[in-house]
Amino acid sequence: MSSYSLFCIGNPLLDMQVTNGEQLLKQYELKANDAILAEEKHAPLYEEIVKNHQVTYVAGGASQNAARGAAYVLPPNSVVYTGCVGDDKLAEQLKAANKREGLQDMYYVKKGEQTGACAVVITGHNRSLVTTLRAAEKFDKAHLSSPEISAVLESAKAYYMEGFFLTHGLESALELGQKASKDAKIFSINLSAPFIPQFFGAQLQQIIPFTDIVIANEAEAEAWATANGHPTPTDLPAVAKAIAIQPKSNASRPRIVVLTHGAESTVVVTSDAPDAPKIHAVHALKYEDIVDTNGAGDAFAGGFLGAFVSGKSLDDCVEAGHKMGAMCVQMVGPQFKWPKINIL
Repeated sequence: MSSYSLFCIGNPLLDMQVTNGEQLLKQYELKANDAILAEEKHAPLYEEIVKNHQVTYVAGGASQNAARGAAYVLPPNSVVYTGCVGDDKLAEQLKAANKREGLQDMYYVKKGEQTGACAVVITGHNRSLVTTLRAAEKFDKAHLSSPEISAVLESAKAYYMEGFFLTHGLESALELGQKASKDAKIFSINLSAPFIPQFFGAQLQQIIPFTDIVIANEAEAEAWATANGHPTPTDLPAVAKAIAIQPKSNASRPRIVVLTHGAESTVVVTSDAPDAPKIHAVHALKYEDIVDTNGAGDAFAGGFLGAFVSGKSLDDCVEAGHKMGAMCVQMVGPQFKWPKINIL
């Protein structure tokens, strides 16, 4: 019998990270702090960074980062992650990173496909993410019915999905959301990037009713608010309330909305007390202690969810998220400190 408490799904990617990318931002018309899907014009970027820059390869993919973060704070074999990879070296690198963190991956492997990659262009404390999904967008919903995944879905207390998955995986997302609602599991989603509420709003709207926890940063929250005609898109408590009171399939538990804002405060609003936002201060790090911010939001989500499935209070969940986010920004890319630091 599987004893996993958290199931995560998303686009498994290998991050190809470079620093001092000012020239690349100009050349490829990238924003300093953004996440996008690669277009035709970005195609040469991946070869160019390998040729002209010092590339650091690190396991990425938003939900996979969060899963590794949750695995870091939980006992071994608590977290399972799935997504679609190719049968290539990149997938082997991802498996090695997961193993180190104690994360159990159950990939859907597409023979002859390339595993997805994400170019991470660092400038100062900003990160610009340019993703080529490759195998990641070939995930097959049937994999959710495979014996190994079915067993995990039964035992897990909570499911977590990145917003990025909605660009191709709406059917799988809805199946998970409906199952969570029917079986009284926690279904959690991260908005992941401003372009998700901007351009995949219809997909998001279909999945929101099944969500028990919604996590987003300030830019994603603002994009959601703007896309949904909210009068004050930069007022985080008001936006959190608006998301919290969206229709909900499983009405037996309130929806929790968690909006992070980098080194500023984190806002938490629950649908049973929508006018009583809780503001959690962040212990800001010294500027020189920050290596890069790639994966910090995912690390927060991992810490938060790890604490949540451990039965901690909401305050403690946010604190665990803050600790993991702070640890991540002091490392290169989405990585954590070894030997392990006890977070919970």
